[in-house]
Amino acid sequence: MLNEKHDLVHELPEYRDTIHELKTSNAHFARLFDEYHELDHEIHRAETGVETPSDDYLEGLKKKRLQLKDELFDMIKAA
Repeated sequence: MLNEKHDLVHELPEYRDTIHELKTSNAHFARLFDEYHELDHEIHRAETGVETPSDDYLEGLKKKRLQLKDELFDMIKAA
């Protein structure tokens, strides 16, 4: 949905404790988590008109965000 933030804890509230644990104990997870949220913030700024990147660039950001979300979710499920 447009103009909606997709922070990981909001997207996966049932894994809140696991996400917190991984953020504090797994440096790789923490780095991916931060990258995911930076992308989400950039996408949100574009969708709300604060920034105006090209459609192709925005689509690339969304694909990268989805890739990161999948990778993070795999790590959450394995924990």
